[in-house]
Amino acid sequence: MSAVVTASEVPEVPAAQADTDPVRWNPLTRIAFRFCFLYFGLFCLIYPQPVFAFLGWAGDWLPDDAVRWQVHTLEPVLSWVGRTVFGADVRLHPTGSGDQGILWVLLFCLLVIAVAGTLVWTLLDRRTDHRRLAGWFLLFLRLCVAGQMVTYGVAKVIPTQMPAPALATLLEPYGMQPPFAVLWNQVGVSPVYQMLLGSAELLAGILLFIPRTALPGALLTLVGMSQVFLLNMTFGVPVKILSGHLLLMSLVLLAPEVRRLAAVLVLNRPTGPSTAPDPWRTARSRRRAALAQVLLGIWVVAGMVHVYWGFWQELGPDRPKPPLYGIWSVSEFVRDGQPVPPLLTDETRWRTVVFDYVGQVSFQQMDGTMVTVPGTVDAATRRIELTGGAQRPAALTFEQPAPDRATLSGELDGHPVTITLQRVDPDSFPLRGTGFRWVQEGPSQ
Repeated sequence: MSAVVTASEVPEVPAAQADTDPVRWNPLTRIAFRFCFLYFGLFCLIYPQPVFAFLGWAGDWLPDDAVRWQVHTLEPVLSWVGRTVFGADVRLHPTGSGDQGILWVLLFCLLVIAVAGTLVWTLLDRRTDHRRLAGWFLLFLRLCVAGQMVTYGVAKVIPTQMPAPALATLLEPYGMQPPFAVLWNQVGVSPVYQMLLGSAELLAGILLFIPRTALPGALLTLVGMSQVFLLNMTFGVPVKILSGHLLLMSLVLLAPEVRRLAAVLVLNRPTGPSTAPDPWRTARSRRRAALAQVLLGIWVVAGMVHVYWGFWQELGPDRPKPPLYGIWSVSEFVRDGQPVPPLLTDETRWRTVVFDYVGQVSFQQMDGTMVTVPGTVDAATRRIELTGGAQRPAALTFEQPAPDRATLSGELDGHPVTITLQRVDPDSFPLRGTGFRWVQEGPSQ
């Protein structure tokens, strides 16, 4: 007579028993874990961004600079270390760069703390394996990496990280652009390519939020961050610290699975279930934790979509545009009642005027230099005011007798001027006007 046992009658197996590693940690494994626990744990908690992604929508309620509150708090200490150890005056600049001197000093401090902490920890405890602690650490690290991959991914899927080249960019010589701008414009000119890159990063983040798919998520993160770190290193993108650490943290996440991956991918051998450290003691606690992680992932994805959709509406192609939007060539420039010839040596005559974003006006000087200054264009009063830059504050009025013609008149740099403008079609530039073609007889077609 056979007995039928229901699922509810099966006792739960403690995770500690189910996940016991048949091989004890060797001394190098214990030392490596202790160092990674201290260094990467502190990095995620102190360096800007890794834990900020978990705020989701709540991030909108905080000041714009709240993401750097840890560095702001530690700035006096970091500045002292910079002066004392490196002889450098380091402070936090509001530039958005993730590779500032003060952040490199922060990494030095974290490294010193991690090395010293590992040494003391090992001297006090030479034999204990920290499998339960390692489980919690790997969970925390995986969620931090997941949040950053989702952030990067959404910023590209909604193509705001690398926006399309601005109108003023079309007028700048290629050689005058720094490598950073070259990379940004290269990706920005093809939104589809940017969205596909972002899809891979977003997928990696989503997979990392789901315990069952964390391993392929870590592998995809490794591939994606290898490319990102290489681009940041070779194009001078100031996100080398964060991208490099995301790459290293993906390797840490993959470390417990190295034997299984080698067996499957290299040796073509079967492998058993994962023996990676697990913080949960029962199957029920695993299920609840998995649900919590999935919900956290949904919260982070939704929050990032909300943030970058707002950026898209504010800065995307359908954003509010100023009156006279476009590129305007200066066909005639009259100063003090006298026509000013278009001499390349004239540093005061304008060559081109660009109205692209609300709140700023760009003009190209005769030598090709592009200058962008704060400015307003009021359609109701037909008034243009330039409030910054090397020249004095300027007030001009404009008339537009035809869609492709306009006239500016008023005072510029202390002189009465009349500037006649002719609209330039942005799509006349090959960068914008050359579309996709299946058949191309040459590379420039």
